[in-house]
Amino acid sequence: MADEVTVDKQAFHDHLSSFISQWKADKRSGDTLFGGVGSIVLVVGKAEEIPGFQKNNAFQFWLLGYEFPATLFIITPETLYIVTTKKKASYLEPLKGGKTPVEIFVRGKDAEQNAKQFERCLEIIKTAGKKVGIIAKDTASGPFVEEWKKAYGDVPKEVEEVDITTALSAAALAVKDEKELRAMRDASRASSGLMANYFVDQMSGILDEEKKITHKALAQKVEDKISDEKFFQKLKVSNGFDPQQLDWAYQPIVQSGGKYDLRLSAVPDDENLHAGVITSAFGLRYQTYCSSIARTYMVDPNKSQEGNYKLLLSIHEIVLKEIRDGVLAKDVYAKALSFLKSKKPELEKNFLKSVGAGIGIEARDATLVLNAKSTRTLKDGMTLSITTGFNDLTNPKPQDKKSNNYSLVLTDTVRVRVSAGETVVFTKDAPTDLESTSFFFKDEEEEQEKAKPKAKKDSRVGAVAQTNITKTRLRGERSTNQDAEKEAARREHQKELHAKKQQQGLDRYGEATGSFNGTEEKKFKRFESYKRDNQFPPRVKDLIVVVDQKNSTIVVPIMGRPVPFHINTIKNASRNVEGEWAYLRINFLSPGQGVGRKDDQPFEDPSAHFVRSLTFRSKDLDRMEDITTQITDMKKSAIRREQEKKEMEDVVEQDKLIEVRNRRPFRLDPIFVRPAMDGKRVAGAVEIHQNGLRYQHPLSTAQRIDILFSNIQHLFFQPCQHELIVIIHVHLKNPILVGKKKTRDVQFYREATEMQFDETGNRKRKHRYGDEEEFEAEQEERRRRVQLDKEFKNFAEKIADAGKNDSLSVDIPFRELGFNGVPSRSSVMIQPTTDCLVQLTEPPFTVISLNEIEVVHLERVQFGLKNFDMVLVYSDFSKPPAHINTIPVESLDAVKDWLDSVEIPFTEGPLNLNWSQIMKTVVADPHEFFNSGGWNFLGTDSDDEGSSEEEEESAFEISDDELASDAESSEDESEFDDNASAEASDVSDASEDDEADDWDELEKKAKRKDKECGLEDEDMKKSKKKR
Repeated sequence: MADEVTVDKQAFHDHLSSFISQWKADKRSGDTLFGGVGSIVLVVGKAEEIPGFQKNNAFQFWLLGYEFPATLFIITPETLYIVTTKKKASYLEPLKGGKTPVEIFVRGKDAEQNAKQFERCLEIIKTAGKKVGIIAKDTASGPFVEEWKKAYGDVPKEVEEVDITTALSAAALAVKDEKELRAMRDASRASSGLMANYFVDQMSGILDEEKKITHKALAQKVEDKISDEKFFQKLKVSNGFDPQQLDWAYQPIVQSGGKYDLRLSAVPDDENLHAGVITSAFGLRYQTYCSSIARTYMVDPNKSQEGNYKLLLSIHEIVLKEIRDGVLAKDVYAKALSFLKSKKPELEKNFLKSVGAGIGIEARDATLVLNAKSTRTLKDGMTLSITTGFNDLTNPKPQDKKSNNYSLVLTDTVRVRVSAGETVVFTKDAPTDLESTSFFFKDEEEEQEKAKPKAKKDSRVGAVAQTNITKTRLRGERSTNQDAEKEAARREHQKELHAKKQQQGLDRYGEATGSFNGTEEKKFKRFESYKRDNQFPPRVKDLIVVVDQKNSTIVVPIMGRPVPFHINTIKNASRNVEGEWAYLRINFLSPGQGVGRKDDQPFEDPSAHFVRSLTFRSKDLDRMEDITTQITDMKKSAIRREQEKKEMEDVVEQDKLIEVRNRRPFRLDPIFVRPAMDGKRVAGAVEIHQNGLRYQHPLSTAQRIDILFSNIQHLFFQPCQHELIVIIHVHLKNPILVGKKKTRDVQFYREATEMQFDETGNRKRKHRYGDEEEFEAEQEERRRRVQLDKEFKNFAEKIADAGKNDSLSVDIPFRELGFNGVPSRSSVMIQPTTDCLVQLTEPPFTVISLNEIEVVHLERVQFGLKNFDMVLVYSDFSKPPAHINTIPVESLDAVKDWLDSVEIPFTEGPLNLNWSQIMKTVVADPHEFFNSGGWNFLGTDSDDEGSSEEEEESAFEISDDELASDAESSEDESEFDDNASAEASDVSDASEDDEADDWDELEKKAKRKDKECGLEDEDMKKSKKKR
């Protein structure tokens, strides 16, 4: 044995004490389990390479954690006696002095002494009682065992032998502790990963390429895979998983072609793999604990085979649900058989005689079998190998001669829990559903799309108010009463929303939090240039300024010693020339030195003394210039690296995409992608796999984009109506890298217009005149656009269906609610969806989730301006607000109605605000911000805008005479001033007259005046002067 063998003393005594306690408890309760034995004899023979453990080996490993060949155990309720060799005894010696006394007899080369030890053991057996516990079907062999049997000889005549195989299982091996369960789980995960990620790939690839391989050769390939440590490491079985501790519990068994043997002892034959019903079974052992898995895969199955497999799945599920603490093993089998009889009684003769057995150190516990006769009771912590199957079924519609008969089998390794339905399936990573286990390699017929009822217009709008979609936008074109009621209702609703938002802010920041909700303040960073003196560059001994690019450090001589300064401590460097001397000045970062954003540089002790700068002079002008350039370049590189690191902080590494293997994945091509991949712009294809999407570049298999459903936040489909492209757009929760670019938006699109052909020279032109060809081309383009929209929408719905477990759904922009604006560089169409506000036509794309918006503020809303701006403040105050600028004022009412309909509070104001400063105030102390009124300061001016303007204007325009005199004095001023004075006088007149026109009438007049020319304005001024 290896020198590193160390027996866990604590675990040994815990296990031994538990076993003896149950033994004693059984004695008190009537000896139903142990049969009244006074001692137990367990002998382990020579080490043999066998696929599984027997009860004696298993019990020894359970106690010691290792197998000790040629060792005898005699256990009494008071003491454990061990007979073994000298070296093994040295490993067992530390076990003495625990809860249960341990006595060790060391065998040597003296045969007489060895015989005396066996005689002592026989005396212990006879003294302990009239019954001795043994393993009836003991298969141990070897010289040591033969010598013991010879000494044991006539003892059975004096002491009654009792088979305690079941007792060893019930009191020791069947119920696992946490450490054992972790080993079982890891072994099962490795098995299911090998089945799902290797065997299925190999098998499907062989069948798809129509290669020939024997069952034995395929099983050997699976068997050899155990040595591939990288494969098992990629499975991410668990933290600290060691692939080197994997071994086979039983060898891989692959069967097909009508010949099936569903026993664990089956051996794969030399027949070729047949594209029909294929069964695969194997078991891996980790840290000596076994797992077992078996799956059935069907190639082009018929309805009968699918029906029988669905029935088997139902029976398997019933067995898993029935397994729980306190249930008799035979009751589990009876439940499965009863269900089978109720569904297809004719298959009872084909059903397996058991639905599983215990598993652990032994690959199959023969005393814990789930059959019709077993009276064993299941207990919490037991682990079982559940096997359900049909043997030798008849195929009513065989595909070929080898498909006349087939078998179905499913095996999973599970853990028993207290309640029904809580059974833990360790091998669940290898799916058993019909879709995952059925393969279709024949030409697939196109699926007929089910007729879907035409969606109502209102249901598509969802949360968006139906009244937003109107034919008229100007208030003057609608009923005055209607507008007044609508405006009043909107104002009232907005007051409620603002009050609700204010209360949420107070609840969220109920206590003074200081900085923003747990955001960490900037911490002082330590920079280490060198750990030891011998790491300095060799040139420092010359006491010169050395720029060490490798360690990002500048070493300068100070008082005859080289002193290193990390580049992150340096602000900049400059060089000045005075006469024959060149001066190098190195400026360092220090508190209070920065101005603006860089002033918040953290320091360990700001009150300490700091070196602001160092100056060196030299007559070597070129060297000083070179040092200055090197320091400047190094500083730029350090800043760039820091920025790149910060930019990539939120980029996450996605899990591995699980490809669809049992059928061809849903595919959409030709498709272009944005952001574009490196290389030539060529259309690729998008595929839907089990847990995500894959875009594959046609020229290189290495160029691909994988997007997992779990990382998709929003999925959009934008039709090509009024657009040049049709789009499927994916907005991600966490950004990914496409090439070397970080992105949260990936878009798949196809151009809607066909530019590849030109019909100007077509023969049809000789026989057709007028606009026939143009009409035909327009109709063809309409049909093409409709077909494109249908194709892309269906594909988007398939994506949503595949990602339904991740709550994925398709969102479609509402173009009728859209408005023009500038979210980035150019004016584009901004369109609301059910959950977002988006712009998907031009990069950079805009996707703003409505549930992330805190409040919206409309800026530059005042009479006379043609555009206004929208500012969207996020609930996460650390994010800068989003801006959509230059929105036409004609869209103002539509924007307000939409914001109100989606329950977003908004305010408006005449000026642009300094949002960076506002958000700094909010982030600094949100509690104080909401305690002082929160976002109400934005609506203070807008709520009372009309009344305040009226008061100011009436206070300024005291009389018509003064207005006239003002108009005369400013006759040479701009036309805008004159118009404004004229309008102001009208407003003043209206305010003085109680029976004057209301605001709507004044607006109508203003509209008419806007349409008039400047000459009419001059006439209006002259008429004012005459008054």
